Amino acid sequence: MYSIRVTSTFLKTARKFFKRHPDLKLKFELVLETLRKTPFQPGLRLHSLKGELKGLHAVRLTYKFRITVLIKISPKEITLLDIGTHDEVYGN
Repeated sequence: MYSIRVTSTFLKTARKFFKRHPDLKLKFELVLETLRKTPFQPGLRLHSLKGELKGLHAVRLTYKFRITVLIKISPKEITLLDIGTHDEVYGN
């Protein structure tokens, strides 16, 4: 099982995000639980990023909102770095 760490930036961004999208809290909790157990499970759609974000991975919470969580995976530890829409997270 993996441990989950969060950055202070993530906490600040997540507070704002969940004020705008409180309906996604439960989905987020389910995704975190799955990440803890098996982060490479196909249902999470975990994928490596390219360009400036090379070395990081992303998980999509929902397709409709294109909500993405950036994570950095080290042995048995996942660090949450950012959460938001596709454009917010990737800087488009």
